[in-house]
Amino acid sequence: MENKKDGKILDKGPFYHGTKADLKIGDLLSAGFQSNYYPEITMNHIYFTALQNGAGLAAALAKGDGQERIYIVEPTGEFENDPNVTDKKFPGNPTRSYRSTEPLKIVGEITEWIKLTDEELQNWRERIAKLRENPDAEIIN
Repeated sequence: MENKKDGKILDKGPFYHGTKADLKIGDLLSAGFQSNYYPEITMNHIYFTALQNGAGLAAALAKGDGQERIYIVEPTGEFENDPNVTDKKFPGNPTRSYRSTEPLKIVGEITEWIKLTDEELQNWRERIAKLRENPDAEIIN
């Protein structure tokens, strides 16, 4: 499925989803789970990116004790730019981050990528904690 705005294709992918869940090719990822960044929020969307490193960051920050994984995914329905980063934090969509209310189908897995160091991961966790302290940093669900 392609994301179109005014007849223009915004991104053709490939697309990735980072997680610690152990899934298989053909499985569907769907909305309805707790946010990794705001656990009190049940997400109305499933998030993905066209950047492997972005998916790697999501995998590193994901809840759980499982192995970090990056799955290659295909949207099964329409999707949009992720408003939590697009224009709100970065003009345009340089992170190539998207979300959908429709499931993502797992079509493959990336097994090698540049993983965050412990220090980088701690820095990201601290940044997220500071964002949570800012009342203007609400997540757009």
